[in-house]
Amino acid sequence: MKNLTQLFKDSFHELKDVKALSITAMLLAIAVVLGFYSLQVTDFIKIGFAFIADEMTGMLFGPVVGGLMGGAADIVKYLVRPTGPFFPGFTISGAASGVIYGMVLYKRPLTLKRVALANGLVMILVNICLNTYWLTVLYGNAFLAILPARALKQLVMFPIYVALFYGVSKVLGRANLFAVIKGQRA
Repeated sequence: MKNLTQLFKDSFHELKDVKALSITAMLLAIAVVLGFYSLQVTDFIKIGFAFIADEMTGMLFGPVVGGLMGGAADIVKYLVRPTGPFFPGFTISGAASGVIYGMVLYKRPLTLKRVALANGLVMILVNICLNTYWLTVLYGNAFLAILPARALKQLVMFPIYVALFYGVSKVLGRANLFAVIKGQRA
């Protein structure tokens, strides 16, 4: 429990670093741009890649900054390109995703297992459970009616999301970008 508290404290202190805030702002812009390139399969199923910037923020700056960025990204994406009605539940989901990514990836070695764990938790807790619930509140559909299709989509996309984030992170790590961001010698 002490480690978790320290993790949140360290992440909160990242908010005082100008470099961390500017990189978070750039990742927010990347999330908005990646949000333009999402595919709306049905009313209840959308495939997108903005998660990369959200997950990267959580990994670099922790759960506090990741949660704030995830929530802000949802709002900014809606303001720039509204699709459907604005619903604050999805903002909560965006913030929860950032917190989960930060809790699992921040200040820990980047391994395929850890990336899979972070993505698995977000997919189950946020994408399948929470977002499906928000859709039932928003549109009045039965939870169990839309759950199977949404769960199947998450199951299919899971290995793609894990491989994509792990691959991007490894390439950026080899380029010493993370060391430069954190102010360490490259």
